[in-house]
Amino acid sequence: MATAPERPKTDQRRTKSALLALGLLLIGLNLRIGVASIGPVLGDIRNDLGITDTAASLLTTIPVVAFGAFAFLTPGLTRRFGLHRLLGAAMVALVAGLLLRLYPDLAALFAGTVVVGAAIAIANVAMPAAIKRDFSHRAGLMMGLYSTTLFIGAALASGLTSPLLPVVGGEWRVALGLWAIPAVLAVLLWTPQFRNHRPEASPDASKSTNAPRFSAILTDPVALAVTVLMGTQSMSYYATLTWIPTLLTDNGMDAHTAGWLLSFSAFPGIAASLFTPTLARTMRPAGLPIVIAVVLTGAGYAGLALAPTAGAYLWMSLLGLGQGASISLALTYIVWRSPDAAHTGHVSTMAQGIGYLFAGLGPLGIGYLHSVSGEWALPIAALGVLLVVQLVAGLLASRDRHVSVRRA
Repeated sequence: MATAPERPKTDQRRTKSALLALGLLLIGLNLRIGVASIGPVLGDIRNDLGITDTAASLLTTIPVVAFGAFAFLTPGLTRRFGLHRLLGAAMVALVAGLLLRLYPDLAALFAGTVVVGAAIAIANVAMPAAIKRDFSHRAGLMMGLYSTTLFIGAALASGLTSPLLPVVGGEWRVALGLWAIPAVLAVLLWTPQFRNHRPEASPDASKSTNAPRFSAILTDPVALAVTVLMGTQSMSYYATLTWIPTLLTDNGMDAHTAGWLLSFSAFPGIAASLFTPTLARTMRPAGLPIVIAVVLTGAGYAGLALAPTAGAYLWMSLLGLGQGASISLALTYIVWRSPDAAHTGHVSTMAQGIGYLFAGLGPLGIGYLHSVSGEWALPIAALGVLLVVQLVAGLLASRDRHVSVRRA
């Protein structure tokens, strides 16, 4: 039984742990808002600024490319500032990027989008490492909650940005700027973590005998499997995020319903991302969760190819479940396949850096195949082939083993 002096210390530790968990989840909530909020007002932006469709599409493509390009800066920044301070700085940068888009200038809009993408990229990589370090005993639960916040943030931004327009007098810049509010709240809640900073390593940690070699991770078969899984599922997600509404409207559905169905798919995605890591811990064989995720996604694609409007709610539910389970598994394997936080940081950098660069090709590739064929059968078939690669990579990543522990 704890003595009286021990109880306040125990309560204090629990409070700090709860605040840390809440802060991490609030950061996660903000890591898709800056991207998902653009799509609903893309037409307003294009008409207001008089830019082409290609230029307008860059506003959704740039952040995904930035997710990959800026991810590789994270290991060095982590060694210099530490995980907690780096996450806080990324949130401050996210606020700055969102507010920069308020300035009435085309250059400011694109510059703010780059800053938003860079901030999210760094936080994307740092989050699994922070969860591995601070919640290693509950990594599955925390990764499930984290991936759920990604879906919730995307659903809120895609579903509420357009309805906000009448409230702000039709000003799309203001509607986008309002999404800085949850990012500001994340900064405020994260403030204690700046004071409670614990350095990860010295700036010359790469020369330490305790630091893993990033170059070795690049050729490790486990890290490669996780990276391919992250890349293929991300490519599938961003391709469907971009083109599903167009596919539905091309088949006779009105634009409002098509947009709502895309938002609707986030709800089964939230449920799948929340429970998948916990179920994956107990399911046998270990590869069964990724098989289920691929089958659900494939069934959604098949339905969209054969009867896109007749069973649209069913197809989008299947797609949401499959993609929600896939992203949750990809993020969770980053943590589970790493022996410590340092390796988690490297695997996260590799998987998300290379994975998101690859994912940026998805919307462009699907758009090209559609323009060449003039129909949606060929693009959907290409997504089906991508699912086969995702399945193989997922089965390899699901095996219970760690990346090789190689030290500098």
